[in-house]
Order: sequence, then C-alpha cells, then structure tokens
Amino acid sequence: MIKNFILPIGLLVGTIIGAGVFSLPFIFSKVGIFVGLFYLIALSVVSFGIHLMYADIIVRTNESHHRFPGYAKIYLGEKAEWLSSLIVITTLLLTLTVYLILSLSFAKLISPSFPDLLKILIFWALGSFAIFLSVRKAALFESITTLITILIVLIIFGFGFFGNFHKVNFLFPANFNFLFLPFGPILFSLLGETAIPALIVYFKKENLDIYKVKKVILWGSFMPALLYLFFVLGISGLSGKISEDAVSGLIGFVSPLFLILLGIFGFISLWDSYASIGTDIKKILEYDWGLPKFLIGLIIVFAPLILYFLGLQNFLELVSLIGGILFSLWSILIIVIWGKASRIETSEKIIGRINPLIIYGLIFILAGAIIYQIKSLL
Repeated sequence: MIKNFILPIGLLVGTIIGAGVFSLPFIFSKVGIFVGLFYLIALSVVSFGIHLMYADIIVRTNESHHRFPGYAKIYLGEKAEWLSSLIVITTLLLTLTVYLILSLSFAKLISPSFPDLLKILIFWALGSFAIFLSVRKAALFESITTLITILIVLIIFGFGFFGNFHKVNFLFPANFNFLFLPFGPILFSLLGETAIPALIVYFKKENLDIYKVKKVILWGSFMPALLYLFFVLGISGLSGKISEDAVSGLIGFVSPLFLILLGIFGFISLWDSYASIGTDIKKILEYDWGLPKFLIGLIIVFAPLILYFLGLQNFLELVSLIGGILFSLWSILIIVIWGKASRIETSEKIIGRINPLIIYGLIFILAGAIIYQIKSLL
C-alpha cells in the first residue's frame, strides 16, 4: 500500500503543490467561491487527462531517461523538439523566478526589517546549491518538504477555518469582470508534467504493475485541488485583506510567532521546489540538449536571478503568464504527441483510445486560456 500507492501519490502531489497555491485565495476573492470552485474542479480534470497522456507516451516509448523535448523529437521531429525545448525551459526558468518573488514574501514574515535584496540573494544561493545535491539526498528532502507543505496548508485551514469560522467568506461575491482570470493561476497550480517521468521510473524500478499508475495519477491530480480549497478557506478566515501572494495579507492579523513559523516552513518548502525544478532543467539540458555541465550550471544558477532583476517581479502576472500560455502550450503538445504515439501498436501502454470529443475539448480549453492570457497582456 505504501510503496505502490502512497509514496508515488506523494511524488506527484509534492511536485504539483507549489507557488501557484498562494495565488488562489486572491483569485477566489475576485471571481467568487462558486466560480473559483468550478475552475478548480474542471481544470483538475484537464490536468488529470494531460498527466495520463504524458505517462502513456513514456510507457509506450519505453525510454524514460528522456525529458519532454526528447519525446517531441521521437514523434514530431527535430523542429518540434526545439519548440518544446524552448517552451519547457522558458516555463521552468520563469517558474524559478516566481519562487524568488515568493521567497521574499515568506522572508518578510520571518524578518520584516532585513534588507529585501539580501533575502532574495540568500534564497537564491540556497536554492542553487540544493539543485546540485545528490539524488538520494534530494529524494529524502522532497519527502520531508512535501509533508511540510501539506502541514502548512492544514495549519492555515485549522486556524483560519475553525479558529475564525465567523470570518470565513464562503460566498465571495461573483464578479464576472474577472470571469476568465482563474485560467492561468489555476492551471499553473494543477499541472505537474515534470513529475510524470519520475513517476514512471519509480514504478519500473520497484517492479510495480504499470497499469496501476492510472489510479495514482487520478488521486495525485485531484488531491491538490482539495488542499487548495482548504487553503483558500483558511486564508479567508485569517486575512483582513487577501493579498495577491496570500501570506502578505496575514501581517497584523495573526500572532508574530505564527508568522515566523509559517515563514520558516514556507521558506523550506519553496527551497525544495526550487531545487526540484532546477533539477528538471538540468536533466533536459543534459539528456536532450547535450550541453556541457559548466554551461548547464551557469544557466540554471544565474538565469532566474537575471530575469528577476530585469523586472519580472509581479507574482500574479507571472503565474498567470506561465499557466495561461506556457503550460497550456506544453499541454497541447503533449496531446499532439500522444495522438501520434497512440497510433503505434504496442503491448506497453496504460490507456487505449480516447473519444475525439474529449481530445478536442481539452485543446479548446487550453487554447482558450492562451487566447485570454495573450489578450490580457496586450
């Protein structure tokens, strides 16, 4: 039970839950609880479908050492490989930049008077160092910090929902002027493509029945949505005014000790996520691009910091851009690649044919997110 169900679910859930969750209370406060919940459920279904297709691609190909650009090359050719590489690398580097932005919010909970520049540089240095830890140490740290992240959400839910039940705003008034605002942030919060190759490797390494990965992906794709709902309700009860990053709005409304503990736990969780994403970039540049280790190190370490100081410092805008455009493009490519891979007869697969209407529906939703996000940027 633990080896073939709980641990692999934890791997997927731990990858999915990250910086995006901190944008959701603000998003829910803008669009209303029922609209936000609708998006959360609907896009959880979308993320489940994308995760399942990606897993099926890897199983059918039987070359799990690749990252996504490698599969794009196999099924769509070299041009698709470079396009997918550009999308994936850009997505992940911008995501690291999001973590730099959010680290400042958590650091302020611990020490409001400490210079912001030093806070950013300390997190950046610690995160960059963690990227190059051994796999065994990183795996152990991943398990611990996943539990810490879940603990943070449950503590906030407990104090905010049960401790301040009378303050919880169950019915954020719906505002249809922001009807499409949730697309980007919620997609960013739910999509966990980077965990799928590691999940398949885990199943094969442990000699588990590969067909049971479907159940793991199902639970791992929907559990984050439940935790997100807990987090939204908890923040609603604790915050006097819900901020874009959720945590800044807690200052002055909860005890300083609670803020310090939340800041420490959050800082550690962000550190782990930063290292995990950096490791994924490292593997893509190594396996699929074949770059020398020195150049890989320079890109991973300095690119996020450069992007931050070039002005990419708005948390909500960056999360919306990544989720609404880049993650959506990445997901559409997964659907297209799966369409190619599914035509090849093989005994190794985890799903068969899918109704074309479902495929078109997924593409329609993702394309809608892209169009809205591009329109909002113009």
